[in-house]
Amino acid sequence: MDTERDADELIAEGAAAPVEGWGFAWLAGRATEERPPWGYARLVAARMATVRAALDIDTGGGEVLAEVPAPPPLLVATEAWPPNVPVARRTLGRIGASVVQVADRPPLPFRDASFDLVVSRHPVDTWWDEIARVLRPGGGYLSQQIGAGTVRELSEAILGPLPPPASRHPEQAVAAAEAAGLTVVDLRTATLRTVFHDVGAVVWFLRKVIWTVPGFTVDRYRAELRRLHERIRAEGPFVAHAQRFLIEARRP
Repeated sequence: MDTERDADELIAEGAAAPVEGWGFAWLAGRATEERPPWGYARLVAARMATVRAALDIDTGGGEVLAEVPAPPPLLVATEAWPPNVPVARRTLGRIGASVVQVADRPPLPFRDASFDLVVSRHPVDTWWDEIARVLRPGGGYLSQQIGAGTVRELSEAILGPLPPPASRHPEQAVAAAEAAGLTVVDLRTATLRTVFHDVGAVVWFLRKVIWTVPGFTVDRYRAELRRLHERIRAEGPFVAHAQRFLIEARRP
């Protein structure tokens, strides 16, 4: 815990560290987050072992997909953020997966009924109509998603009081899946304790998880970051709560 280090030193450290990919190893010893009880990576591995063609949307740096012990014969991942694409290609090359750079809007660059399985961990947006289109009849979609108001305490520490969240509610995802013609077969929710031990970890997190404080830059929010540093020194680690939900759907 870096409670005795200068705020600006910690802020500069968090601002300089690389954020490419979707791993969070840089936060080791500086921040922690509880894991959802359902074990997303384990569920993905189990589903992958039973199909011949699968797609991972918003793969990040490919970190989760690379853990699949028995990948299907055809395995494709998509990523829209350009710095992540070469990271994902390096990570996923060893399991024979192809990485396709895509736009941040539909459509997906695949033919109708191309995949038995589509998965996505923490998608930026879920294109339900496109997922239904690229799934084969009987195929499934499995996704762990960020829920409404996740780490809201951190957002409000920087931005001040916020209105109730209007999106990312699990019931909205269910309605959208059903509107696209899919049948929801599983829905689970979890609230996870997230702990930041120093303001450098906060800066790195806000640079990486960009929707927490939209438009975040250190220069814009330096005063708020310094206040948060003093709060951590006085009160101990800053605690927020992440919301997650798991949704699984099938194309009839």
